[in-house]
Amino acid sequence: MDKKTSVTLDLGGKTLTFETGLLARQATSSILARLGDTTVLVTVVMGQERPDLGYFPLSVEYVERLYAGGRIKGSRWVKREGRPSDDAILTARLIDRSIRPLFPKEFSREVQIVVTVLSVDGENEPDTLAINAVSAALAISPIPWNGPVGAVRMGYVKDNGNSEHFLNPGSAELLLSEIDIVVTQTKEGKTLMIEAGAKQASEDVALDSIVKSHEHTVAIISFIEDLAKKVGKKKEEVKENPAFHELVAKILKTYKEEISALIKARATKESGGGSEELVNKIFEEEVAARSAEEHPIEKKMVAKAVEYVSFKVIRENILTKGDRPDGRKVDEVRPISCMVSVLPRTHGSAIFQRGDTQGLTVVTLGSPRMEQLIESAEGEESKRYIHHYSMPPYSVGETGRMGVPSRREVGHGALAERALSAVVPSQDVFPYTIRVVSEILSSNGSTSMAATCGSTLALMDAGVPIIKPVAGIAMGLMSDLSSKTAKDYVVLTDIIGLEDFSGDMDFKVAGTDSGVTAIQLDVKIPGLTDAQIKEIFEKAKVGRMFILGKMLEVMKASRSGVSEYAPKIEMVHIPVEKIGEVIGTGGRIIKNIIATTGATVDVEDDGSVTISGTSEESVQKATEWVKALTREVQPGEEFEGEVKRILPFGAFVEILPSKEGMVHVSQMSTEFVKNPTDIVQIGQKVKVRVIEIDDQGRINLSMLFGEDAKARSELRKEGRPMGAPTGAGPRPPFNREPSTHPLSMQFRRERMEKTPVRRNRGSFRKKPSF
Repeated sequence: MDKKTSVTLDLGGKTLTFETGLLARQATSSILARLGDTTVLVTVVMGQERPDLGYFPLSVEYVERLYAGGRIKGSRWVKREGRPSDDAILTARLIDRSIRPLFPKEFSREVQIVVTVLSVDGENEPDTLAINAVSAALAISPIPWNGPVGAVRMGYVKDNGNSEHFLNPGSAELLLSEIDIVVTQTKEGKTLMIEAGAKQASEDVALDSIVKSHEHTVAIISFIEDLAKKVGKKKEEVKENPAFHELVAKILKTYKEEISALIKARATKESGGGSEELVNKIFEEEVAARSAEEHPIEKKMVAKAVEYVSFKVIRENILTKGDRPDGRKVDEVRPISCMVSVLPRTHGSAIFQRGDTQGLTVVTLGSPRMEQLIESAEGEESKRYIHHYSMPPYSVGETGRMGVPSRREVGHGALAERALSAVVPSQDVFPYTIRVVSEILSSNGSTSMAATCGSTLALMDAGVPIIKPVAGIAMGLMSDLSSKTAKDYVVLTDIIGLEDFSGDMDFKVAGTDSGVTAIQLDVKIPGLTDAQIKEIFEKAKVGRMFILGKMLEVMKASRSGVSEYAPKIEMVHIPVEKIGEVIGTGGRIIKNIIATTGATVDVEDDGSVTISGTSEESVQKATEWVKALTREVQPGEEFEGEVKRILPFGAFVEILPSKEGMVHVSQMSTEFVKNPTDIVQIGQKVKVRVIEIDDQGRINLSMLFGEDAKARSELRKEGRPMGAPTGAGPRPPFNREPSTHPLSMQFRRERMEKTPVRRNRGSFRKKPSF
């Protein structure tokens, strides 16, 4: 590309800009995309042929840079960005699933796509922008690809009977939206990819969001096609391998019984193993049958052909006879079993098993200070509900490397987390940080939905008051791609691993009996029609309700309390102006609370106080202490307090933690009190009554009650001193002779009256001379 080309599109009132020919000119193609002030750079590079791999070597990398939001990494020691965040991995998977189905099956050259986020404005999400930019970069490249595609995010708000779907909602709008759905579609109106989270939205709302996306995605696709006409390169041709298709035809004709036996054996496991014996047999026979002049055959091609034929037979059996590999009906869910409280010391645990898929889910509860802090270019955010998913090699009967979570594990954990987020109670209702871990013990299809179901049971076992139980199911599709009839397909309920590999889609739907909470779709064909999606939603709901019923047979509702091994937490809300009274000067009071009770006290800027501890007693004691500190004392209230200080005119009594009032000597007895120590001693417990709170907030107390208090009140009215005999007159006025002492107030006052007023001419004091 010798010159810069820039094009723009009005997308929902915002300007979408694609620019090419200026940056990353050594890449096969590149696009600089901008929406608002959010900017991403997409580069595509086509590498060498890799037929030895046996799969299409496509890699998508999504690179987040903190400078995009004007931030520097918060770590004191490491300032460079590290491994990709979970959000970056999820976005890369989003892009991969949107483009992979449209590459020719025979194409085997390496393709690497790198998306670098250069700028974020906090309003326009970079993920959908990145999908569209990748679509444009592939469209203008020489890489064979049956695109372009368009992607949008849709939201939905219903208020006072009025409903509205809106395009590319911002962060503030998503808080009000019932659904957050990202859809990738083709020019023909078919849907390639769906990723959604919802607040128990109906299937109709989800379907309407998908349908209303078409007008926007079609506009984006036309926009990309116009750019490709200007700067696009001629696509490379992909040649089919005739030897492969000859081998497929021979295997299908000669080894049909062996293929059927292989399918039956593989129906009980997700691993692709089990075909080695048949592959070796065919390979040896083919080598022996070929002459030296013929093209030599490779074992990898035989293995690929065996798998191709197996998948073809599975598809034909389902389409023509409705026979699934494991013998089930097309709408039948595998046998389900559930257990809860399977681990003795964890806060909550459950095992969910569906067929050969088995997942153990464990819940751990912690204080709010244990929430996860996430740093991104847009700033820091916290998560109090976290779901992690692990699928070790033994779950498919294989050996393998154990290490950092794979992209698949991150994606499955995020899907299960999204499915439950809508029903996790707010922090005001349940002030815990919640970590859920799903250990996949055995895998044969739809482990993410097993993790979702197991999480529901484990959360209820842990005493988390979830709004409603959630179940999930994975749907499959077998279609006759050679047929011209749109109805030549079969929707499969609860697919196993073999049906996932040989089929056309993996459509996961999770939700409650009231609506959907999460959707994830990826396909291997050029998309689904709206009619197919509607049918899938309907059948998925039937399957989901069946699974939910089985779960509720084991546990109908959350336990009334948390485990005895879980921390005990109380949440108290205090006025913001009272925060200082809880913390105290230099943190003196809050440190005293923590040291005395053994509980942990966290105070937020909004007045939320979280108190946590290992025992109910320590938490309750600290909670009462905090409440007492911020309590408004009223005149007439009575307390039993402790004498803390004694002064010549009275004593200070602590009536509430860190809150004292003063008892004047005149309020200690009906008799004259010369010295407070004649009545009280430090540390003594005394009963007191609040008689007044003055204009400075000081609390005045009295130790007199009943008739004594009444008598003291009458004496004050008459102006007689305490202890004076009945009938005595009022106290005589006290007259003092004028003092001439130079420090007396009267002398100083008279002197000031005689001194003329001086005008302000600067400082009255002179600097001393040395």
